[in-house]
Amino acid sequence: MKIKRVGVIGAGQMGAGIAQVCASIGKVVTLCDIKQDFVDNGIATINKNLQGGVSKDRISQKQMDDTLGNVETTLDKKGLKNCDIIIEAIIEDVDIKKELFSDLGILCDSKTILASNTSSIPIGILAEASGRADKVVGMHFMNPVPVMKLIEVIRAKSTSDDTFDTTFKLAEDLHKVPVLVNDFPGFVSNRILLPMLNEAMFCVMEGVAEPEAVDTVMKLGMSHPMGPLTLADFIGLDTCLAIMKVLHKDMKDDKYRPCPLLEEMVIEGKLGRKSGEGFYKY
Repeated sequence: MKIKRVGVIGAGQMGAGIAQVCASIGKVVTLCDIKQDFVDNGIATINKNLQGGVSKDRISQKQMDDTLGNVETTLDKKGLKNCDIIIEAIIEDVDIKKELFSDLGILCDSKTILASNTSSIPIGILAEASGRADKVVGMHFMNPVPVMKLIEVIRAKSTSDDTFDTTFKLAEDLHKVPVLVNDFPGFVSNRILLPMLNEAMFCVMEGVAEPEAVDTVMKLGMSHPMGPLTLADFIGLDTCLAIMKVLHKDMKDDKYRPCPLLEEMVIEGKLGRKSGEGFYKY
């Protein structure tokens, strides 16, 4: 199946980025969210990203205009029913995602591929909820989407060859590097990354070192481009906590136990860059 129309549900940082890269290669994109403010913010994010590309001579003004022209918006999931693929990029909550996939399974054409940008939730759970398990696949983009090359394409046991191959080809068309990953909690990226971030938080909580020191050790000693606590703030501490909870629950291993300091900070509303304060102030 050739992908011409792409639906993106969730107009936040990830959803806006996904909509942008799809629109930039000529796909007709429908960006959907539950409030007009959310949709407007998503379009503003795309506009800002593209304007930055124009100012740095990475793209032309025409390319920017064409990309924006390929994006339409809606507050109603019915506006997505004719899409060839729908990519979900909403809150990392398994019950909310299951409800969405159940709705999409009823609403959309039988040929429509349903993809999730989930960071950690097993695709099989969403596939079962959809009622069309062969058409469900994971498409885990990295943040920021317009810049990062990797896409984990997660294949559940129920994912058909056609669904997987079509999704993998779309990732290549987006000028990304798709990697086949089988369906396990956290996949590859977050199963390795999040425990490292979590351990950095334990170092701070236990008084081993201050956040700046932890980040400096990992940047200069391990050649990481960004320290783990800076990265956690960038991802969002609420998202980090949600992923650790999924890993801890599904892997049934206490090595994935969320750091108490992380839980405390999320309760206090210190979510990182998005709230203005996390391990650092912004």
